[in-house]
Amino acid sequence: MAATLLPDALSGADADDGAAAFIKDHVSKLRPLEVQAGVAWWNANTTGKDEDFKKKEEAQNKIDEALSDKATFDCLKPLKAAADKGAIKDPLAARQIELLYLQYLEKQVPAELLKKITAKANAVEQTFNVYRAKVDGQEIADSKVRSTLKESTDSALRQKVWDASKGVGAAVEADLAELVKLRNEAATQLGFKNFHALQLALNEQDGGELVKLFDDLDALTKEPFTKAKADIDARLAKKLGVKVEDLMPWHYHDPFFQESPAVFDANLDSPFKAADIPALCSTFYAGIGLPIDDVLGRSDLYEKKGKSPHAFCTDIDREGDVRVLANIVPNEYWMGTMLHELGHSVYSSKNIPQALPYVLRAEAHILTTEGVAMQFERFSKSRAWLEKMGVKVDEPQAFDEAAAKTQRNQLLIFSRWCQVMLRFEKAMYENPKQDLNALWWDLVETYQQVKKPKGRSAPDYGAKIHICSAPVYYHNYMMGQLFASQVHHALSKDVFNTDPKQTIYIGEKKVGEFMKKKVFEPGRTKTWKELTRFATGEDLSPKAFAKDFQG
Repeated sequence: MAATLLPDALSGADADDGAAAFIKDHVSKLRPLEVQAGVAWWNANTTGKDEDFKKKEEAQNKIDEALSDKATFDCLKPLKAAADKGAIKDPLAARQIELLYLQYLEKQVPAELLKKITAKANAVEQTFNVYRAKVDGQEIADSKVRSTLKESTDSALRQKVWDASKGVGAAVEADLAELVKLRNEAATQLGFKNFHALQLALNEQDGGELVKLFDDLDALTKEPFTKAKADIDARLAKKLGVKVEDLMPWHYHDPFFQESPAVFDANLDSPFKAADIPALCSTFYAGIGLPIDDVLGRSDLYEKKGKSPHAFCTDIDREGDVRVLANIVPNEYWMGTMLHELGHSVYSSKNIPQALPYVLRAEAHILTTEGVAMQFERFSKSRAWLEKMGVKVDEPQAFDEAAAKTQRNQLLIFSRWCQVMLRFEKAMYENPKQDLNALWWDLVETYQQVKKPKGRSAPDYGAKIHICSAPVYYHNYMMGQLFASQVHHALSKDVFNTDPKQTIYIGEKKVGEFMKKKVFEPGRTKTWKELTRFATGEDLSPKAFAKDFQG
């Protein structure tokens, strides 16, 4: 990239020409590196092999090297000043300069520090990918952990399995501590208080506004969550033969209690035992005008050794090479997960216009793509949706009642879980030397009302992969839930003119048209705040979300 220094201030044709030249140089250099990194990242996560993780690390180092070049950043700074003053007349060029400034800013630290961060993050991610819980000397898959916590009535076995699933926290504890230190070091060198503050700034979010939003959500959800949890606890205790006051973390059906336990009078998994989940997703998305067969054809969908045990969607090249990694088993969890990941896939370069510049040919923000994914995910608990999709539901009334309660509780439970994640990460980066396990369990007890096991000192916070590999990301899931509710309510009104609770999308291509026009097609031309107003007519708020969980 040309390193000719530009004047401190630009105006007129100089600003537009300078922006166009910088963007052209950036794309020509970074685009092939980003595609290479995308492929390397995919290969590492699907194989778990040392050589693939090494290639992944090398690919990221090449990107970091390009973005950290000081002379290039010196060229970008006056262009950013010009964009801020409105001197760049082309709005698409100005928006690209704003985004590129944030992308380069993060890397303006010594190259050796960037390499250390990448190497340590890579090591932690590989540990997560190859880790499998061990119970009585036997390795068990993540799906077995979940099924045991969901089905077993043996408290001793549940505790063993839960504890084993947390073992990855101890395996990454030292590397995570070093990673937090390195991330904070980079942030302070860039003039930020810590890495958490840096990441919010890079993602165009305000820390004060974020905490206020979560304080408002806390006030909104605390009472209904407490009531819902009392009902769940009574049912769990009865099923497991323990007293309510003796319920412990391993008595809940998810290792982190981030999902609603299946405690109601219907088995939400039963409709999916003989279902072809990818085929159901294919039919559904094609029916709303957002086909995904090409994505499924490139994806890796089932469990295998060394592969990441989680799920994600990735856009390799911003030209339509979109893929999903999953570990499908035939149950409601994976039906919802596949609707979620394929929701990401339709909000990608498959449906973001190729006419948009490369820099803007991506989702508006983390929270908007998570919101779209969550918007589609919710249908896995809808009997009306299942039956219209041709899936037989035994005891439909019981299923309806159980699914409605589970869905409502899911929104409340997830909201409280996100409180833990946001506040833990914020406090961890503000003071990483404190007793992080004590901090973790204080937050879990406060917001989730789950008891800390007596005398427990294991680094349970480290068992959550996002804290290690997707830092300062989780709050966007909660903001995505708000976005999902808000878009669904707007779509229900504009396309169906019906109660949002009755809207199920199936076979209606106007759904795809609405999503393309209102959410996908702007790409990154708008900020997440602007896109929310464009798509729904309102600023992001808990209003629609509250209607969804209030029953």
